[in-house]
Amino acid sequence: MEHHGFSKSVELFKRAAKVIPGGIYGPKSPAFVIPGSYPYYFSKGKGCRLYDVDGNEYIDFMCGYGSQILGYCYEPVDKEAIRQIKEGDLLNGPQPMMVSLAETLVEQISGMDWAVFTKNGTDSTTLAVSLARVHTGKKKIILAKGAYHGSANWCSSNDYPVLSEKTDILTFSYNNTEELESLFKTHRGEIAAIILTPYHHPSFAAQVMPGDTFYPTVERLIKAEGALFILDDIRCNFRLSLEGSHSFFGCQPDLLAMGKSAANGQPISILMGTDALRKTAGSFFITGTFWMSGMPFAAALSCLKAMKELDILSHMNRVGTLLREGLTDLGKAAGFDILMSGPPAIPFMMFKGDEDLYLNQIFCSEMTRRGVYLHPHHNWFISWAHKEEDIEQTLTTAQEAFTITAAAVS
Repeated sequence: MEHHGFSKSVELFKRAAKVIPGGIYGPKSPAFVIPGSYPYYFSKGKGCRLYDVDGNEYIDFMCGYGSQILGYCYEPVDKEAIRQIKEGDLLNGPQPMMVSLAETLVEQISGMDWAVFTKNGTDSTTLAVSLARVHTGKKKIILAKGAYHGSANWCSSNDYPVLSEKTDILTFSYNNTEELESLFKTHRGEIAAIILTPYHHPSFAAQVMPGDTFYPTVERLIKAEGALFILDDIRCNFRLSLEGSHSFFGCQPDLLAMGKSAANGQPISILMGTDALRKTAGSFFITGTFWMSGMPFAAALSCLKAMKELDILSHMNRVGTLLREGLTDLGKAAGFDILMSGPPAIPFMMFKGDEDLYLNQIFCSEMTRRGVYLHPHHNWFISWAHKEEDIEQTLTTAQEAFTITAAAVS
């Protein structure tokens, strides 16, 4: 692919910096990738292809940070979304599809009895934490160090003395059951809930799968404490199991937060729970101006239907495995020991011994310049739209990028 540089992206960013604090805020800031080696602004997407404002085309392995599970502009989902917009999106009350979507989810998601709808993952995880505190009458929340549960002050990197939301937040090292046991012992009678991602997927590090004793230990401790188990399934959502990621790992949460891919990128997040939490959830004033918008409900119903019909899990696992194995072999041929972490549909590549991700930054930058969008610091995503020919093209490009990376450190 001929690359045209990033001049329009840079110019837009300069304009943005004058009227938007930071220019681009949050994890999509240029600072999270490699400034100068990545586009900042995009014009369109189709399937697994992404196009930036400078006219560059990419095979995209970020999928809108996981939201595009069927691919950009998947026609059947978009058709339903557009139909609903034409009939009216945000009305004075909910539309029948809200009930249909809740019924569909309760039937599909293992062990869950009700659903409420929000817009972003932060909405759902924060609501879950609030429900847990009210239901148990306790304040302390346990989470894993380095885990991401949203941008609210209780769980984000906004560490300012005047913000007190983290006062009752306790942390432990993921998979370290001794640390977890110690927290429950030290704070006996004070813990409202533990919130976990299905497996550990921090930024700037390899992904970590739960050990064999991890979830049994979690469930034993919360039962003894009278605490709740919240599963933050926002990122993994439907890439491990169509019944919820907890069914993949054989555990059972009390509250389950989902989103991102549920409507193939349309703005919806979901909080589900068990019957034991129904009364507490019903007592809450749960609202947001756009939380009952009809268009995302229509998109979600269509997306859930398509995921089942297409058997996307088999496809994503197969294609993801081709990518993992291909990158590992090419890296080895170039003299590198490659670490692939995470499940096949949510992979991340690192160079063993490259703790500061310097080699990752070189490799991923070279890939992106050549039309394959790989993030150097954040896990990647596979979608239904990625086909074998896209993996073949990616690996052809990777062979060149590995050679350049090897030359940079020789």
